Amino acid sequence: MTRARARLRRTVSALLSAVLAGGIAASAVATAPAAQADSWRDKEYWLKEAGITKAWEVSKGANVKVAVIDSGVDGSHPDLKGVLAGGHDVSGAGAPDGEKSIGAKPEHGTLVATMLAGRGHQAAKKTSASAKPSQNATAAASKALPDGIMGVAPEAQILSVSTWLGSENPGGKSDQDQIPEAVRWAVDNGAKVINISLGSTSPEWPQSWDAAFLYAEQKDVVIVAAAGNRVGGNVQVGAPATIPGVLTVAGLDRNGQASTDSSSQGISIGVAAPAEKLAGGLPGGSYAEWAGTSGATPIVSGVAALIRSKWPEMSAKQVINRIVSTAKDEGTPGKDPLYGFGVLNAEAALKDNVAETKANPLGSIGEWIRVHRRGNFATPAPEPTTAAPAPQATLPKATVPVAVPPSQLDSALPAAVVIGFGALFIAIIAAGAVQLRRAYRASGGGVDEPETGAVTRVDPADRPS
Repeated sequence: MTRARARLRRTVSALLSAVLAGGIAASAVATAPAAQADSWRDKEYWLKEAGITKAWEVSKGANVKVAVIDSGVDGSHPDLKGVLAGGHDVSGAGAPDGEKSIGAKPEHGTLVATMLAGRGHQAAKKTSASAKPSQNATAAASKALPDGIMGVAPEAQILSVSTWLGSENPGGKSDQDQIPEAVRWAVDNGAKVINISLGSTSPEWPQSWDAAFLYAEQKDVVIVAAAGNRVGGNVQVGAPATIPGVLTVAGLDRNGQASTDSSSQGISIGVAAPAEKLAGGLPGGSYAEWAGTSGATPIVSGVAALIRSKWPEMSAKQVINRIVSTAKDEGTPGKDPLYGFGVLNAEAALKDNVAETKANPLGSIGEWIRVHRRGNFATPAPEPTTAAPAPQATLPKATVPVAVPPSQLDSALPAAVVIGFGALFIAIIAAGAVQLRRAYRASGGGVDEPETGAVTRVDPADRPS
């Protein structure tokens, strides 16, 4: 290995471990009344504004598996009941099924998964403790009400691939080893879409990334990745969102404009989606508000799942083309480094007539390797369990998200920590308010090691029985 290559490997590894796009920062909220879970459903403005509810008239993502390569997904969350179809741990420190929340920001994977494929849950109506309900009233009260987070593709299934990122891995496996294994496992276990809400501060990637992403491309899998955020002076998109063929997602603020806090910019951006004032589920059955391209990414991954469900034979390049070609142009006319091809329009992506394309509009990692590696990349050997050639993959490091109140975005966080994932502002509904608030105050409000804050207990009566 040349000194330059070794230096690049070390640099990317360090950057990726620093970039945690999905941790939870303490919010500035003091105390809040016990919240009904359906208030979280009300926060999901993107379902209507991005055309997702209209897209559900065509598809809800049935029979599609989406891999979430992240910090693990808590399948016991009430909104994820029946959603997980399998999982795997590539860190050596998680649960074999990938459901244990691990790493520096363990909550991140569950936040992503609920936004992508949450199904909500049914909560019984509450009755007054002092009243004696009639038989009819009791029957009415037993009827379930919709609650919780509804994902973009509520009939899709999740494959949880857990990684340990952002801090020293007690399992001993490096990020360089975890990511390629995660990508391969996802492809080999039936994922038609892979969500990667992880990233780095460098637009370049080590050669060891090539084989894993080439493998996914050869197997016709759509990969969706977060563009990252520009807080702290980091403006450019970082790998893996810069890899040709990857559908890179930029972030929008609540007004539908490019977010100045939680979205980077770059020529690799494919589409933009909501990235501020988001809501998702946390491990243990609670909820949180957050922001960043870590949350915008599962919105787009969910739409990809809707398309793959409607047209199972449609190729990955056609799926990506359908998403970007139906996006609403915004900013500079045509493709630009802030919005890519435009703002996500899920209804149009599912309903419009879209001409077929001969190539992925976002490029091809296979073609890139042919041109840029100049014979240094070995021809992949056939995969024993599959028909198509399978490159042997080794990938570098990825990480989990970091959250911070918007008012602190420019000062409280080291630049490397926030690049790649969107700053996350989170108000959490959970137990342990006092201890968590103390932890937040002790930290001075910063998010070098984010803590959950402004916590309120959920009334058990609001939870499903």
